[in-house]
Amino acid sequence: MIHVVAILTAKPGQRAALIEAMHGNLAAVRAEAGCIEYGPAIDAPGTMASFGEDVVLVMEKWESMAHLMAHAKAPHMAAFGAATKDLVAARAIHILQPA
Repeated sequence: MIHVVAILTAKPGQRAALIEAMHGNLAAVRAEAGCIEYGPAIDAPGTMASFGEDVVLVMEKWESMAHLMAHAKAPHMAAFGAATKDLVAARAIHILQPA
């Protein structure tokens, strides 16, 4: 299994629009072969550590690296990238394996 933590930093004031776009893409991603889990998350209120008000994390689990690579090339992900390019200031994708 492959774990992914994608950290997307929205441009100031654009996090809600980015989350809305993510929710519009969830069904297509979750229907992909090899997708175990996929969903956006933000800081819970009152926590001691914070990613910040502009950050959205995408927590993902994939059956294999091949499934993750196919996900990255999926047409709906290209469309999502095009639709959100003006909303995102920075992104970091961390690909992990179980220890």
